Amino acid sequence: MNDRMKMKDNILEKIHNKSAVVAVVGLGYVGLPLAVEKAKAGYKTVGFDIQESKVKMVNEGHNYIGDVVDSDLELLVKSGLLSATTDFSIVQDADFIAICVPTPLDQYQQPDISYVRDSTIAISKYLKKGAIVVLESTTYPGTTEELILPILEEGSGLKCEEDFFLAFSPERVDPGNKLYKTKNTPKVVGGIGKDSTEVAAAMYRAVLEGDVYEVSSPKVAEMEKILENTYRNINIALANEMAMICDKMGINVWEVIDAAKTKPYGFQAFYPGPGLGGHCIPLDPYYLTWKAREYDYHTKLIETSGIINDSMPYYVIERASKILNRYKKSLNGSKVLILGVSYKQDIDDFRESPALKVIENFENEGSIVGFYDPFVSEYSFKGKTKEGIKELTKEVLKDADLVVVTTAHTNVDYNFVQDNSIVIFDTKNAMKAVEKRENIELL
Repeated sequence: MNDRMKMKDNILEKIHNKSAVVAVVGLGYVGLPLAVEKAKAGYKTVGFDIQESKVKMVNEGHNYIGDVVDSDLELLVKSGLLSATTDFSIVQDADFIAICVPTPLDQYQQPDISYVRDSTIAISKYLKKGAIVVLESTTYPGTTEELILPILEEGSGLKCEEDFFLAFSPERVDPGNKLYKTKNTPKVVGGIGKDSTEVAAAMYRAVLEGDVYEVSSPKVAEMEKILENTYRNINIALANEMAMICDKMGINVWEVIDAAKTKPYGFQAFYPGPGLGGHCIPLDPYYLTWKAREYDYHTKLIETSGIINDSMPYYVIERASKILNRYKKSLNGSKVLILGVSYKQDIDDFRESPALKVIENFENEGSIVGFYDPFVSEYSFKGKTKEGIKELTKEVLKDADLVVVTTAHTNVDYNFVQDNSIVIFDTKNAMKAVEKRENIELL
């Protein structure tokens, strides 16, 4: 048996007997749930993050991610299976290293891969022979092979598939999803070679309940993730465009979608709204449009869907202006109450939330804007912090010239809202169960 086979067999045995040490780089919405699942499966797990506040909270057993069970985190920390650090040297003891760092867009809507690059450089200094490195951060096709591979080989002096393993396995985190969490969501894995794919897939199979689907390369896995979110982006753009057309024709778009989804095949319901939010759908398609330019190709459909979705916060203002005009009021000087600033219902995550842009647009028009969100007491946007209203009272509602629902939280009493508001613009159809509708207008 050659050294390469011995190395693979050794790491597979460590995975099997739970002696493999796990390092998770980045303890955010992807990294912390993954670290918790690795530790729950019996692997000693160390999380790394540059934010000392996150590291301190983890080591104290204090949870800050909605999809992590508080008692699970506390128990794992007390048992010694899970810890956190800001010291990258922990990588020298790790057999499995997952990179779960942010991949935002810059001001020109181009990929900012600095977090991935910097993390990889740091890992390369401590990478040991026989270790597995897996990138989970969403990125453009080619990142693993064109960026991470050369950095790891040059920095460590090791050779991939001979001295260490490298793969891409995209995160599939859906904050607030009651059914699918990190543990039971299927994983896609694509390695630099067959051995990398095999050992990375073995690690995920040892931890997760969902299927592990192996693909031929990291590029396939990277493109697969982009396809997932581009599919949603395009179909939401279609729903948004239908909403604008239906408004002009005097048709209820929500009723149209409800009717269409009765078809048991060939149709999946997507819904309009004030814009796109979250860490994936508004951003990921731009990774592909950027990369496609290398091949002298312009992603026409993707770019058009982005234009439509990006226009929705402005469309909300346009519609709000028309509603206020009917009450002989203008945007300038009107009091507007926004209900919900998180990017989806029943979570506290406001990353890329369209509600923040809606608020900014109202304020740019001279409106006096307040917000209430049962999950978000304050938020920061473009360097400014805005505090929310602590309690949704009759007085707060009656004082507003216009109430705009931008997030469909289920723990808001919408009958109470309807009964005490002058007029409501519901951009999410959150008030569909309210019977009295004379002061409700839908997107």
